[in-house]
Amino acid sequence: MASTPHGGILKDLVSRDEPISGQLKDEAAKLKDIVLTERQLCDLELIINGGFSPLEGFMNEADYTSVVDTLRLSDGTLFAMPITLDVSSADIERLSIVPGARITLRDPRDDEALAIITVDDVYTYDRVKESILVFGADDPAHPSVAYLRNRVKPFYVGGKVQAIQAPSHFDYVALRYTPTELRAHFKKLAWRRVVAFQTRNPMHRAHRELTVRAARQHQANVLIHPVVGLTKPGDVDHYTRVRVYEAIMAKYPNGMGHLALLPLAMRMAGPREAVWHAIIRKNFGATHFIVGRDHAGPGKNSQGKDFYGPYDAQELVEKYKDEIEIEMVPFQQMTYLPSTDEYQPVDEIPAGAQTLDISGTELRRRLKSGAHIPDWFSYEAVVTRLRESYPPRNKQGFVLCLTGFYNSGKNIIAKALQVALNEQGGRSVSLLLGETIRDDDVKLGFTPDERHENLQRISFVAGELARAGAAVIASPIAPEERSRALVKDTILQNGGAGGNFFLIHVATPLEHCESTDRKGIYAQARRGEIRGFVGVDTEYEAPKKADLVVDVTTQSIPSIVHSIVLLLETTSLI
Repeated sequence: MASTPHGGILKDLVSRDEPISGQLKDEAAKLKDIVLTERQLCDLELIINGGFSPLEGFMNEADYTSVVDTLRLSDGTLFAMPITLDVSSADIERLSIVPGARITLRDPRDDEALAIITVDDVYTYDRVKESILVFGADDPAHPSVAYLRNRVKPFYVGGKVQAIQAPSHFDYVALRYTPTELRAHFKKLAWRRVVAFQTRNPMHRAHRELTVRAARQHQANVLIHPVVGLTKPGDVDHYTRVRVYEAIMAKYPNGMGHLALLPLAMRMAGPREAVWHAIIRKNFGATHFIVGRDHAGPGKNSQGKDFYGPYDAQELVEKYKDEIEIEMVPFQQMTYLPSTDEYQPVDEIPAGAQTLDISGTELRRRLKSGAHIPDWFSYEAVVTRLRESYPPRNKQGFVLCLTGFYNSGKNIIAKALQVALNEQGGRSVSLLLGETIRDDDVKLGFTPDERHENLQRISFVAGELARAGAAVIASPIAPEERSRALVKDTILQNGGAGGNFFLIHVATPLEHCESTDRKGIYAQARRGEIRGFVGVDTEYEAPKKADLVVDVTTQSIPSIVHSIVLLLETTSLI
C-alpha cells in the first residue's frame, strides 16, 4: 500500500478549503496582494496540494531557523529545505505586512488569486549562513547561492495559507497529478510498492535499465517523476524532456511504469535535496526512492571541485531512513557491454571487459554538432525528440551582452555588429539598446533596483528571442555583477537551444566617455541633475569573467566587430 504521508496526514489544502473557496476568492479581491515569482509559485503549488506535507504555508522564523540549523521543523519533524516567501522593505511598507495581516498570493502568469496567507511574522535572515548550511558553501558558482544573492529579497514572510485554487496548467495536463490523485491511481491499479525515479534530464537506455532493474529487485512498479518546475540553468527545457519521457515509457514492460510530472523548483542542494526529494515522493505515495550518485549536485565549485561527495546524498538519506519511512534504492551506475549488447551495474562487470559510455557533456556536444548518437546509448525515438529541439549550432540563437559606461561606444558597436550579422544572414538579428527596452509608463530612474529591474526586462526579451533562433545584441550599462549574473542566468534558463550567452566588456575609460559626451549627460550628473549616474556617483563593477574585453580608444569599431564575429565563429554559432 502507499506510504503514509510525512507527518501522518496529507495536507491537501485545496480539498480542505474547497467549501469556502468562493468566500476566499471574494476576500482576496479586496486584499493587497503579492505577485509570486516562478520559484514561489512552484513552492505554493506543492504546499497547497500536499506535496510539501506537513507544511501548511511558508515557514515562519522559528521553522526556518530550525530547518537551516537542524533539518527539522520547530516541532521536531524532519524537513530538509527552507520554504520561504521573500519580500522587500518596499513590499512590507506598501502591503502593510505585519503579524495578523492577510495578503493575497497571485499567479505571475495570469494574475489569478491562488491563496491567502495570514502573516505569522516578518524576519530577516543571514544569506551567508543559509548558503553555507543549506548548500554547503557561500559560493556563487552554486546556482542557488547565486539565486539567493541576486534574486531573493532581504525579508521573509512566514504564515499559513488558505487555498483558493490550484495554479492552472495548459501543458501535459493528463500527466500532472496531485499527491491525492497519484495515491488514488496507485490504489486503483493495486500498486503496493512503487519505486520513484527523480530526474531533471532526458532519459536514455541506461536510465530505463536501472529503473527496470530496481523495480524487479523490489517487486515493485516504477514511477518516473521528473521535475518540470525550475531546474539548473542550462538544462534541457521541460517540453523537450517530457516528449522524451513519453517516448521512453513505451520501452517499459507493459504495466510496469507510470509517468507523472512534479512542479518542483529544485535547489540543487545535494544531500539535503535528496532527503527533501524522498519526503516529497513519500507524500506522493511512493514506497521506494532511487537516490543517485551525486544526487541533485550542481557540478563544480569555484575551485573546480564537486560541491558534494559522490555518495553524500545516499549517506544522509540512509541516516534519516527511519524517519522518512521510504526505502532508499542506491543508484547503480549502468555501463554498456558491447559483447552482450546489454547494460550492467559497473560493480558486476568482469575485469577486462570492454565497456562503452557517453557522458552528458559529450551527448550535448553531439546534439549541438549533429554528430551521431548510437542506438546502444539511446533509443531512436528519444534522439529524434531531442534533435527537434536542439538544432545544429549554426541554427541556434545566441545573446551578446555589451556592458560599459554610458558613451563607451557599446551602442555604436552593437549597431555595427547588427549590420555585420545581417550581412551574413541565416537568422534574424535583434538589437536591444538599453534605452529602447525601457517602459516610459514605469518611469525607470537610475537607482540600483531600477537598473536591476530594467535588466530583468532585457534578459526576458533576449531569452525569448534567442530561443526562437535569433541573434540578440543587448547593450545595457549593467554596472553591477549581480545584474549581469541575472541576465546570464535568465538566458541559460529560458533560452533553450538558444541559451548561448556572451559577455562583452566595453572597457573604454571613463575619462574618454565623459570628454566625448556631446549630449552633456555627464555634465548634468556632475551638477546633481541626475542621481545615481554610473561613473559619477554610482560605481561601475568591472566584469571579472567577460568573454571579450574591448576599448574604442585603442581599437577601431570594425576591428572590435571583427573580434566579436571571430568569437562566435570559434563556437560554431556562425
